[in-house]
Amino acid sequence: MINLKKHLSLNQDQFEDILVYFSKSLLGKKDEEAILWDLAKNCISKLGFIDCVIYLIDQKSKSLIQKAAYGPKNPKDYLVYNPVEIKLGEGITGSVAISGKAEIIHDTSKDPRYLVDDEIRLSEIAVPIATDNVIYGVIDCEHPDKGFFTNQHLKMLSAIASICAIKIKSVRDTNALLEEQQNLLQLKEEMLDLKLRVFKSQMNPHFVFNALNAIQYFIVSENKKIALRYLSVFSKLIRFYLVHLEKETVDLTEEITMLNWYLKLQKLRYNNTFDYSISFNQKPSKHLKAKIPSFVLQTLFENLIEHAVHNQHKNQTINIIFEINPHNIIVNIDYNYISESIDKIRYTPEYRKQIVQCLDLIRSVNRIKKYKIKKKVTPILNTKKNIFGNKITLTLPNIE
Repeated sequence: MINLKKHLSLNQDQFEDILVYFSKSLLGKKDEEAILWDLAKNCISKLGFIDCVIYLIDQKSKSLIQKAAYGPKNPKDYLVYNPVEIKLGEGITGSVAISGKAEIIHDTSKDPRYLVDDEIRLSEIAVPIATDNVIYGVIDCEHPDKGFFTNQHLKMLSAIASICAIKIKSVRDTNALLEEQQNLLQLKEEMLDLKLRVFKSQMNPHFVFNALNAIQYFIVSENKKIALRYLSVFSKLIRFYLVHLEKETVDLTEEITMLNWYLKLQKLRYNNTFDYSISFNQKPSKHLKAKIPSFVLQTLFENLIEHAVHNQHKNQTINIIFEINPHNIIVNIDYNYISESIDKIRYTPEYRKQIVQCLDLIRSVNRIKKYKIKKKVTPILNTKKNIFGNKITLTLPNIE
């Protein structure tokens, strides 16, 4: 062991030997705790110091936390005896953590910033663990003799602190990358599960069998023209669902085409129970490059048609207006109908369940993809003309 108390100067070879030793000892260290204890036990010990504490900055509490030590603060194993926290800016160590500049205190009795930890010592040296203008912590060493620490100590500790900071940065960057990859994998799995649930809802046996039964009915009743039209629309819709199952976004033009197929199919299926229209508040050319999240629009209209068909009100109309903006697509839906009384508006448990699923879908997509999809429903009540319904505003991101 090199005793710097007796040998106040190190030759270049000794200086390099310690740096090489520390650099090699860090190889294979994959967590911060191992790095700091290696620094304390295998590096500081070679400098001949009798006391050293290594702090890391905790950004949440804005304080320095003792993570490793050599000397009285480390009586055994890998434990810090009676660990303390120091607020950033407090004491000599806290000041260095703020300024990022190393300090040597030759006589701590004359420095009002000096804080006593386990016992009073008269010399102190504090060096920031920093790289790329980021301060990770502080190496703080003390000695009972005045004027013990020298500029050579400062030079040595600064080099060691830099190596330590680079290793800590590498570990944190690696951990952040791994965490990001794990999060992305989890989000992809959740998105796939969400798509499968939506697809299962779209392809539920009730919908498929009813569609096939309707086609069979038109064929048996020798209404082949309607049967062929129904079959054509049904096959296009199924093909659309299958093609877009793995896609997270869809061209607005394709989605509108799909919506038209779906509404046409449901209108045929339910014998013109409702009418619908699709329009734009600007020239159609403006929506050619627009993209929106998959499935959201489809699910909303499945819920709406469920309600329209079940209640069987008179003169049911669904007017859809698309408003294309640079950052979002606003879908305004006016669903109106005539009813003898508001008391006769029926909402079945099945329909309420579907609405919850739609809102759940929006919440899930917002959480997984960080979108800001919004859905607002405003009741329409015109009791004089017995006109009721809802004005639905759906705001989707324009993903170009």
